[in-house]
Amino acid sequence: MSIQAGAPAAGAARRKLGRSGLEVSSIGFGGWGIGKSMWGDTDDGESLRALRAALDLGMDFFDTASVYGHGHSERLIAQAVREAGGRACVASKIPPRNMEWPANPRTRLANAFPPDWILSCTERSLRNLRTDCLELQQFHVWTDSWLKDPLWRESLEAVRSLRAQGKIRLFGVSINSDEPDSALELVRSGAVDVVQVIYNLFDQRAARRLFPLCARMGVGVVVRCPFDEGSLTGSLEPDTRFPPEDFRNFYFGGDRLGETCRRVESLRALLVGPHAASLSEAALRFCLSRAEVSSVIPGMRLKAHVESNARAAGCLPFDAALLDALRKHEWIRDYYRA
Repeated sequence: MSIQAGAPAAGAARRKLGRSGLEVSSIGFGGWGIGKSMWGDTDDGESLRALRAALDLGMDFFDTASVYGHGHSERLIAQAVREAGGRACVASKIPPRNMEWPANPRTRLANAFPPDWILSCTERSLRNLRTDCLELQQFHVWTDSWLKDPLWRESLEAVRSLRAQGKIRLFGVSINSDEPDSALELVRSGAVDVVQVIYNLFDQRAARRLFPLCARMGVGVVVRCPFDEGSLTGSLEPDTRFPPEDFRNFYFGGDRLGETCRRVESLRALLVGPHAASLSEAALRFCLSRAEVSSVIPGMRLKAHVESNARAAGCLPFDAALLDALRKHEWIRDYYRA
């Protein structure tokens, strides 16, 4: 799937996806929230309006997964792209067979990504997306310990067979939330074309080792969670309440939200006005200030989110002095674990 972009717009700014030869929109569409799983009640009409707006603005990189609403996110993306009459670069993900997030180094590959599971999950995503070929298929979790697993060669051969059959074009992994260095050996091995990793104003660790290595190896970098699950939009308050089924009840549970909001205000004071029109713009520009980054994929469920995020693609990157000042705001924690 690829798109015929609409009128040129900020969202159409493009970057190379590693050594693949593909170029993708620097702001992509994160499809977790539209899957109606773990983000509260989501309206399909609103989701489709957001997807159509993304296509109209020239966004052509869509990230989804078969577990996002048991394929609901994939199906919505397929519908929007088909209605637009064009093509899009769609990336999906294979969940670990044991459904364990994040990956445990002690888990055997047979319980996470055995060959038959890789093949069957890819076929399911192809059906959901109504396409014959996925531009990018990813393992939804990863640990470098699997490179030494006796099954790794067979699992990798399953990936290669999908590529040989024309069912996938590129292969990648989504790196564990709090372990940006957990795929360094995989990148060095040359087995992957793309990695997906958390990188934002709070969690800057990926820039230290992973990004330079990916640049040397020609591996594309997709950045997820640029808004730290919403906090770096500046829209949350210490007393914000989420719908009962929203996973952020856990993520920002206890005193986490209050501490997060205090740190967000420090960033707002530094960035908004002198350097950016809004905190969300600043958060995206921070990510795009790294040349190694191919695309940033904020989650978007509303047309207004798409339009706001697209504008950031046309803004200049931050200068070295500001990036150096922002290192002081790095805050290492892992709210994805209990």
